[in-house]
Amino acid sequence: MSEFYELPKLAFSIREACAASSLGKTTLYSLISAGRLEAVRVGGRTLIPADSLRLLISGGEQ
Repeated sequence: MSEFYELPKLAFSIREACAASSLGKTTLYSLISAGRLEAVRVGGRTLIPADSLRLLISGGEQ
């Protein structure tokens, strides 16, 4: 019997972060520019660490 464990996401793409937070792409990029949301470039992709998105949504400070 094979067991499948779904690991929690470590980071979201911009599209995934939009879907998860109900925020638009322009808003996310504005938050990144303002230093309120962390973004990491990996290769050609921009990733939002899950902890950073949770902190933003909970009203915490970066």
